[in-house]
Amino acid sequence: MIDNLKKFLNEEQDPKAIEKITSKLNDLLMKNEEIGYIAVQKKPAITVFPDSVVVTNKRIIICQPKNLGLTMNFTDFTWDEIEGTFVKENILGSEFSFSTKTQIQVSIDYIPKIQARKIFTYAKEQLDILKNPVTDNAVSEEVKVQVPEFSAEEVEEVETEEVINYAEIMPAVSNYAEPIEENTGASIEKISGELTQNELFAKLQNYKKLLDNGLILQGEYDSYKKEILSLM
Repeated sequence: MIDNLKKFLNEEQDPKAIEKITSKLNDLLMKNEEIGYIAVQKKPAITVFPDSVVVTNKRIIICQPKNLGLTMNFTDFTWDEIEGTFVKENILGSEFSFSTKTQIQVSIDYIPKIQARKIFTYAKEQLDILKNPVTDNAVSEEVKVQVPEFSAEEVEEVETEEVINYAEIMPAVSNYAEPIEENTGASIEKISGELTQNELFAKLQNYKKLLDNGLILQGEYDSYKKEILSLM
């Protein structure tokens, strides 16, 4: 486990203290809990069994060796219990402390300055995540697709879908239309003025699909369009 934490342990932490802590933490970590940083106390005098502060993505753990290092006391506080974290830099090291929502004050002194800053920054990040969680609703809002709306004038510019059954787009034969011949020789249907605006627009769409699929010529389509637009 110590090999996996080397990237966090490069600010003069005592390797023996780190090894002892991580070996014991291995059985204490919860499911999906990851160690973010470990800060180790460094007093002016030689300290064989220093206290340590471990921050994970779920809590702060205070590690205090007892009985000449044979045992260790662990005290933990989850992030939702913590009100705020603080760092006070002194001449000899720094003091890292935090307060809980139940008015408990916890502090560890003689933490090397760089370690105190790192652990303070990590704690701030975790508290910020707790205060501003990313919800499923927020994610769903980001991936919503806006469907564009088209006006009647823009319909002819929209790419038509591939036609599988040409019978679906052929102009319907009704009592309102009868074949006529134009000078161009194109065979078209006579559009009655009794059709509604919606019906006329639907016919124009049908003729556009016929043109796009090669079922009528451009001249025929222009004749249909001119006839319909004169009635709209």
